[in-house]
This record gives sequence, C-alpha cells and structure tokens, in this order.
Amino acid sequence: MSVRKIKDGVYAVGVNHWDRKLFDEIIPLPNGTSYNSYLIIGSQYTALIDTVDPALQDGLINNLKEFKDLKVDYIISQHAEQDHSGSIPKILEMYPDAKVVTNEKCKELLIEHLGIPDEKFIVIKDYDKLSLGNKTLTFIFTPWVHWPETMSTYLQEDKILFTCDFFGSHYATSELYAKNSEIVLEGAKRYYAEIMMPFRNFIKSNINKIEKFDFEIIAPSHGPMWNDPKFIINAYLDWISPVVKNEVVVLYTSMHGSTKVIVDELYNRLVENGIKVTPFNLVSADLGEIAISLVDAATIIFAFPTVLTGPHPLGASITYFVNAIKPKTKFASFITSYGWGGMTIKWVKEHIGNLKVEMLGELEFKGLPKKEDIEKVNEIVMRIVEAHKSIGIL
Repeated sequence: MSVRKIKDGVYAVGVNHWDRKLFDEIIPLPNGTSYNSYLIIGSQYTALIDTVDPALQDGLINNLKEFKDLKVDYIISQHAEQDHSGSIPKILEMYPDAKVVTNEKCKELLIEHLGIPDEKFIVIKDYDKLSLGNKTLTFIFTPWVHWPETMSTYLQEDKILFTCDFFGSHYATSELYAKNSEIVLEGAKRYYAEIMMPFRNFIKSNINKIEKFDFEIIAPSHGPMWNDPKFIINAYLDWISPVVKNEVVVLYTSMHGSTKVIVDELYNRLVENGIKVTPFNLVSADLGEIAISLVDAATIIFAFPTVLTGPHPLGASITYFVNAIKPKTKFASFITSYGWGGMTIKWVKEHIGNLKVEMLGELEFKGLPKKEDIEKVNEIVMRIVEAHKSIGIL
C-alpha cells in the first residue's frame, strides 16, 4: 500500500494483507486484514507509531523510503504482539539512533519476544508526554484491550487518537476512513467478538479514560480509521452492555442424523414462538460468524453427539472456544445423542465455567429420537420462551 497523508506531517505507512485468510491460525478473515503504522513528522523529531507483521515488513520499509532523508527518532510500541511489533528490529537496523518508546510491561515483552536490547528503550508512564517540536504525543494506558501492556497515543495538535487493537477491524481496504460503515462495522464486530469480548469488563473503563481527550479521529492498527469516533464507540458500548437480544444460537453437529432431527425440531418450535434462531453446523461453520452471533444472543444451545464416552471433537472444540470468548449470554441448554453411553453433557457443563448462564434443560437420548424426546424438546423450548419473557426481550 502506498503512503497516504492524514494531516500535515501525519501519514499512514502501513500495509494491507489482502489475501490473509486466517489469523492466529484460528480466526477466519473473509476480508483480509491490515497492519497500520503511522508516521508523525514534527518540527524537531519524528515518530513511527507501531510497525507491521514481519511477513509484510518490506511494504513498510518501502513506504518509509518514500520520505527523502527521513530520520526516525522514536518508534512508539503500543502493543507487543508481533503483527504490530514484529518489524521493530528491522526498523532499528534502518534507523540505528531510534529509541523504542513504550511502557514497562511492553518493554519486558518486546525483550522476550524480539530480543530488543534494553538500552534501546525509553520507558514512559501513564499520561506522559513526548514533544516532537510542533506536535505533542500523550500516552494513555489502556490495559486488557486485549493484552495487559496495551496503550493508546494521543496526538494533541491534530486531535488523533491512535488505539492499536482497540476499535480495530480485520478489514483490508484502500479507503483511509470507514466510509461504508455497515461493512466495516461487521468487520469491527467480528474483531470485537473474537478478541475483545473476553475483556469487555475492562473496555468501559478504557472508554471513559480516552473520552477525556478531544479527538476527531480514531486510528487503530487494523482496518480503516474512524473519522466519526462516536460511531464505533457507541457500537462498543452496545456490545459490552449487559443487554441481550431475543436470539438463540444453536451449535450442533450430527453424525448419523439423530441430533439433526432434534435441532430441526428446536428451530421450528423456537421460530413459531417468535424467537430468532441462528444454527451453526460445526462441520462448516465460520468461527468468526459464531463469535459475532454470540455478542448479542440471550441463549446458546450445545447440540452434538457422543463419541466414545465424551463429546464429538467438534463439540469439544466449540465448547472450549465459547468458554474462552466469554459471551454475555444469559441462558444455555444441552443436547446429545449416543449409541451406547457416555458423559457428554457432564463434560460440557464442566468446561463452560466462564459462562454465567442459567441452565434451561438438557436432553440425552439413545439412537433415533423418540416421541418422548420430541416432547422434551418442546419443554426446553417453552423454558427458553419463558426465560426470554422474564428479562423483557420477548
């Protein structure tokens, strides 16, 4: 990606990873991603905010070479994860007099992960300032969005807030700003659901902290910038709120069709009762879409067969994933079929300790579902209906 001017002396010099399809070897990327890096040229000093993933560091290097006689004095590292910090060693080779400016926790991680020498660092504290001459940077610690060392950087004169992963989106685009907000919002919600949702209790305090500053642009390190900051901030406030919607997410797979019969019955009965239902066949489901659906859903249903004495491996995997991302879901139910025995429901219950849910029934049946199994499904449906009514969403 070419260099793009944001304001006088402020440039986007990062790169798009158009064809990346998987992040952290788990998260699908239907729209690719970007690694945003920002160059700030002051009247006395120059700072580079974050770098890029080492796989595409040549793109960053070529962008920096577009500036004649450029001297980078400071490399601001807001987050130690390698998609933002991984090119720091190469940039230090290019600009050997540069110093890495970051907090103590981030310094420790950068030394451990990248082997950057101790003498290369300038360690700052919360709300410390750094003057570039006619431009002033203020560092704002925003921990747990999504690592403990994460911070943001405020460019006072240009009213830009650089937030690293906070408010980011896995969305590669040639647009500098989030012009098609609905498309970008889906990418931002996917990013929130997969990465930020486990830390939603920290997000509100960090939003309160950054809103003390007067900024007109939010510049994250993934996806386009937000020149209407309230749009993405309000979205985050909605996602982290305790409010859930009249929605049920069904996570299922079926080996011989038995579980699928029950899932179909569930789907029909719930829809008849005015509840939105989103079923995901775990054989082909996109983990990102599952995560997005769980941001707002009131109820989750785990439905998969028993293999030997435990859950189907896809069921075990999704149970671990859901427990890890900690959705605000209020209710849960469990369904399993088996051939000769097993303890699937017990296993699932033992592995969702992060979910603060009320159990709305379970169904364990042998072979093909019988009449009494269908009746049990209808009992679970009515419990879900009453539960949704009890919190005023149905």
